[in-house]
Amino acid sequence: MSARYVPIGWNTSKLVYDAVLLAAIVLYIGVFLWLAPRFQHVTLPLDDYSARMAAFGSCAFLLLTMILCIGPAARLDPRFLPLLYNRRHFGVMTCAVALTHANAALDWYFSYSPLDPFVALLSGNTSFGRAHGFPFEVFGIFALLVLVLLAATSHDFWLKFLTPPVWKALHMGLYAGYTSVVLHVAFGALQTSRNPLLAVVMMLCVLLVGTLHVAASRRPDDPVVRPPWVVAGTVASIPEGRAIVVPVSGAEPVAIFRHEGHLSAVTNLCAHQNGPLGEGAVVDGCITCPWHGFQYRLADGCAPAPYTEKLATFRLRLEGDTVLLNPTPNPPGTFVEPLPIVMVGPDPTNSGPSDKGGRVKPDHDAGERGA
Repeated sequence: MSARYVPIGWNTSKLVYDAVLLAAIVLYIGVFLWLAPRFQHVTLPLDDYSARMAAFGSCAFLLLTMILCIGPAARLDPRFLPLLYNRRHFGVMTCAVALTHANAALDWYFSYSPLDPFVALLSGNTSFGRAHGFPFEVFGIFALLVLVLLAATSHDFWLKFLTPPVWKALHMGLYAGYTSVVLHVAFGALQTSRNPLLAVVMMLCVLLVGTLHVAASRRPDDPVVRPPWVVAGTVASIPEGRAIVVPVSGAEPVAIFRHEGHLSAVTNLCAHQNGPLGEGAVVDGCITCPWHGFQYRLADGCAPAPYTEKLATFRLRLEGDTVLLNPTPNPPGTFVEPLPIVMVGPDPTNSGPSDKGGRVKPDHDAGERGA
């Protein structure tokens, strides 16, 4: 939303996230290739190519299931938020695993075909009129195209270029991709497998995704009863144009911003992808998310027009130099007049209006108006 915003680069959290994810994928593939022959109740076990196809295909399905579970799981339990922060990295790796699976299938089944492998893939099976033998390949192709499209547009450039509403609508196509993967497996591997393990795992994954989404949609917004006021910190601890993040027991943390001699408080979680707003800055008078540049007004937590995102706001109070926070959130978009800062003596971090004695004009009750 801010054209001048430059996305943050790689940091330790992202590197650790990707390293753990890559190690888990390699471990899964290795364990699958080692265990798969031991579960084959046939005279002739799977050849190496078929085992690799099954390993990468099942890995891609499980990764896709995890991606769709992260969002509702993080809403139900904030301990899952670290997985949500770099979920797009998760998606790119899933796409790479799925492409490996597709390449192995083309290389094995159509290497000796006189036709081009892609032509042979689409013309080798055309039994659209019956369930048994239905060309399951079309579902796999569609799902792969969805994954490639989402991976190719995962960079922040596309979020800004396409605009957030279009980008979000595009990435909702992941649900259609997941449905296609389920159909790809149901009309393909499940019809030829004699081992019920694959069917059980697939049904459990689909059930898990559906259950988590239903549970997250029914989660009450604010079931926790919290104390009326908590100590957030001192005025001097809040840099001009920046924020401090205040943890709240049993709820989302709160970001308290300082701008032109006033304080404002909103939830620390961006309405886009739960980005940490408290790590951002005030740009052009608006709170700017450090992840994707989404912006919100300080007083009411609303995104500037034509955007419609809203944040929960909070009331503040001053007792001397101590900032007190009412941890009960107001409904998203509620106007709360910014609280003027009262400082005795010079304050190098304050750029707000002051009288001749260096004191900002007091108004202790301003932060409670409009709540």
